[in-house]
Amino acid sequence: MDKLKFAIPKGSLQKATSDFFAKSGYKLGTMERTYRPTFNDPQIEIKVLRPQEIPVFVSEGLQDIGITGEDWVKENRADVEILQNLEYGKIRLVIAVPKDVAQKDMNEYMEYIWNQGKNFRISTEYLNIASEYLKAQPNYKKRFGDQDPLLVTPWWKKGDNSKAKIFLSFGATEAKPPENSDCIMDVTETGTTLDANNLKIIDTVLYSTATLIANKKALEDPEKREKIYDIVALLKGVVDGQKRIHIFVNVKKENLQTLLTELPALKNPTISPLADDTWVSVNTVIEKDSLIELLPTIRKIAQGLVVYEPRQVLALDEIARRKESNATSNS
Repeated sequence: MDKLKFAIPKGSLQKATSDFFAKSGYKLGTMERTYRPTFNDPQIEIKVLRPQEIPVFVSEGLQDIGITGEDWVKENRADVEILQNLEYGKIRLVIAVPKDVAQKDMNEYMEYIWNQGKNFRISTEYLNIASEYLKAQPNYKKRFGDQDPLLVTPWWKKGDNSKAKIFLSFGATEAKPPENSDCIMDVTETGTTLDANNLKIIDTVLYSTATLIANKKALEDPEKREKIYDIVALLKGVVDGQKRIHIFVNVKKENLQTLLTELPALKNPTISPLADDTWVSVNTVIEKDSLIELLPTIRKIAQGLVVYEPRQVLALDEIARRKESNATSNS
């Protein structure tokens, strides 16, 4: 098998991706001066790319697998297989307007601009998402039906409705209103930068996190598919490990069935004998959030509870089912 081509994101997701990989057992070399860092799996070739580009390169088969934001998968309308939500790099895509705007939502605000005989202008990196968003507003539908807003870039214009213009932003998007746009569609974590630029959020368009994606043809190759699902297993293991805890508890044999009956969250535990043959040890993995609910029962009928946070929990049975399902669908 040729090396599996794995694209990882540059920029805001870069450090978080490196930290996430470290928890999985993968080791990335320094990325300060190279776009091709070393990697501790010789069957994988890592390349660092902008997250905006990764869905396109993966869908075109230039990369076999990649990590990018859900927002960019949607924006690029990329035909890729979404393998795993990695649950880091959380952002939200919002609509922000100048603080002195009196209208409460985007629908009213657009109508206000149009009633003044002006064109509505929005500045964003997300041309396709913005177009879909505007077309979904009731007042847009009422005025323009299915017409597409006019998308404006330095190289081309696309769309038939000049009354709603979406301008491609190359950064510093929050600086555009009010002179160059009536509002912006941009990502935010805390809203602090928007506030500092005299903007306020009036709507959230979507939430996004880092996502593992694959080229569909790569998944049809038996050797590549095996390697891809090795990666899925390790990375999903980190995601699951952050949500679960490993518990060890000692219980008298006479209370074992009560413990298992009253605590259905203790799924398929491992039960081991102790030196005192009237006692056994029970250990299993549970959801973190369930510990508080389970604790009163455990405290009454058991002793010696130990709680351990695993770095990874590898759901190998689930990965096997997903791999078989994918193989079947491609046969």
